Amino acid sequence: MALTTTQRTILVALSDGQFHSGSELSETLGISRSAICKQINTLDDLGLKYFAVSGKGYRLVQPIELLDERVIRAHLRAGVVSQISVLNCLDIVDSTNNYLLTHGQMQSAYSQICVAEFQSAGRGRRGKQWVSPFGQNVYLSLSWQYFCGVSALAGLSLGVGVCLVRVIRALTGIEVGLKWPNDIFWQGKKLGGILVELSGDMEGPCSVVVGLGLNRVLSDDEGTAIDQEWVDLHRILGHKNVPRNKLIAELINELLPFMAAFEQEGIGAVINEWRRYDCLVGQTAKLQLGNNIISGTISGINDSGHLLLTLVNGETQAYNSGEVSVDIA
Repeated sequence: MALTTTQRTILVALSDGQFHSGSELSETLGISRSAICKQINTLDDLGLKYFAVSGKGYRLVQPIELLDERVIRAHLRAGVVSQISVLNCLDIVDSTNNYLLTHGQMQSAYSQICVAEFQSAGRGRRGKQWVSPFGQNVYLSLSWQYFCGVSALAGLSLGVGVCLVRVIRALTGIEVGLKWPNDIFWQGKKLGGILVELSGDMEGPCSVVVGLGLNRVLSDDEGTAIDQEWVDLHRILGHKNVPRNKLIAELINELLPFMAAFEQEGIGAVINEWRRYDCLVGQTAKLQLGNNIISGTISGINDSGHLLLTLVNGETQAYNSGEVSVDIA
């Protein structure tokens, strides 16, 4: 689903977070002020909050930076651009992962990339909802084709997490960390997550779609739907905004070379870096495996990227799946 030309023009005008009068918008679009009012009301359908003040006009509660393919591409490195077959900037989608799984056409050594303003059914791990308000955060998915087989891709999500941390630290200076297996954390609160979906042969050609969700600006109201402690870049940085299109471009710059090299290098190339960012090691935790709950102390990860959990009897076991809960405070 795409915004109408009128909706997009209004959003571009209001994106600066300043007041714009109905007469100004009417002149810009060449439609009546009553038509402008009707179009403004459609912003409710997008979940956008705004002020309408007599004598002043309309203003978004929070400025937004709309996706702009030209700006994203302007920040991409030449070697990365050559690895992209398609870059889709969508307005509204059920989920960016679903879009690539449905519409993507895998090509060797090329990636299809999808970013969106809004996800109506954003997904996290284990089918959890990913809260995806319009025009503020990063909802990005990319595809890649491998020939090593699904079994050789263990640890891919950990490497993707390292890429995210590198970008966030480089752009903001924030000391974020990683929560096994695929969450980005800051001071015990979730900042972002990764969803990797694989299909294909265990030992032959296979396709990967990697989805990233990163909280850039999230209101308290929007955050009520999240079932754990969360944070966004806006709050961490003292209400300063990270340029959204540049952030997306730098994520792509970091991710595509990693994806291209993973088939040869595997998780070993980044395993020690992941360990440096580990924010769970030493914590008492519970690991949920299906209906079973295993308690112990997290002892890091092994060279395959599996979670090491030291049980109450002193034995350390490795686990390659499961949901970890821990009091990081």
